[in-house]
Amino acid sequence: MILSSLLKAQPRGLMRRASTRKAPRLGGRGRGEEKGVGWVGVRFLGVSAAQAATGIAGRRKMSALELISRRRKGEKITMVTAYDYPSALHCDLAGIDIILVGDSLGMVELGYENTLPVTPEELLHHAKAVVRGAKHPLIIADLPFGSYEVDPKQAQESAYKFVKEAGVDAVKMEGGRRLAPTVKKVVDGGIAVMGHVGLTPQHINVLGGFRAQGRTAKKARDLLDDALALEAAGAFAIVIECVPAQVGEAITNALEIPTIGIGAGPGTSGQVLVYHDMLGMTVHPHYKAFTPKFCKKFVDLGETIREGLECFKKEVETGEFPSFSDHSPYKMSKKEQELFREMLSVDEEKRKKDNQTRAKQMKETDEYDVLNLYGGGYVTPSPPKQN
Repeated sequence: MILSSLLKAQPRGLMRRASTRKAPRLGGRGRGEEKGVGWVGVRFLGVSAAQAATGIAGRRKMSALELISRRRKGEKITMVTAYDYPSALHCDLAGIDIILVGDSLGMVELGYENTLPVTPEELLHHAKAVVRGAKHPLIIADLPFGSYEVDPKQAQESAYKFVKEAGVDAVKMEGGRRLAPTVKKVVDGGIAVMGHVGLTPQHINVLGGFRAQGRTAKKARDLLDDALALEAAGAFAIVIECVPAQVGEAITNALEIPTIGIGAGPGTSGQVLVYHDMLGMTVHPHYKAFTPKFCKKFVDLGETIREGLECFKKEVETGEFPSFSDHSPYKMSKKEQELFREMLSVDEEKRKKDNQTRAKQMKETDEYDVLNLYGGGYVTPSPPKQN
């Protein structure tokens, strides 16, 4: 069922193989070529310097079938949730297997309190940027809340929109057994689907908030049955979010398709973290609320970013940046400088008078027109009485 479903779901990348074209020799043995080692010193046509330098030039585009193969071989899978061109580029250069353009962008990028307000148009905008930035990872887009729950036909239409307009490789939907007919409909229509069980953020109003799931035997068994139903419907992988490690491992062992854990212990086929969280840039508020040790911060970019911004502010205010010697590269010849000074002198007196008039007007505005732009309760003061 899984293989036949994937053969149907072929848009962009699922069955694509890397080019078999050999790189042309530039004469003699290439730099880095050794006996018994293939040609590694010559760039493929169309490969950027960054790709050549980081070794991703020879990487194949990741596919759903490749992920299933890795799961069977016991090879771990990496997935990162990212939302824009720069982060996608970094994930690609780092060799990440999957990029999820998640609806968590509503909280991380757009400042919403949860994922529910995110619209298809907002997610499409970010998905397009990610597709432009990453060429080798499998790129998956969340279907936003309200874009697939009505019926399977609505889900299929939404999925087509993301594949055709954004160019993603697959879509992800939250839900268990009740979602199985929808998953089957979308897969039968030629689109690969990743499932999602456990904590499903789009259902927080039903779940009673961002809470860990599967903490009783019955609920754990329900999650396992949900995962089995999604697999039978044709899902090529399943995210398991915020469950006890034993539950994550049990679900993984029951399935033939890969599982991607997020707060589900080390027993899943792979792991996913949010780009901003793992790099110490921002942390989802709900993670702090119920799983304090949920996300590992591999670097502390947030502190580095803050220090950099503070340094910029300080140097601008003190006049240290920009300097004439290091940060003012555009020059005029002495002849042109002299000509420019002569041109300025023609109307210098007039410009001074005009500046004085404008300065007086701005000063009066500062003194008498205090604008209540942000609801601060300011009252415009009365002008001073004339003697």
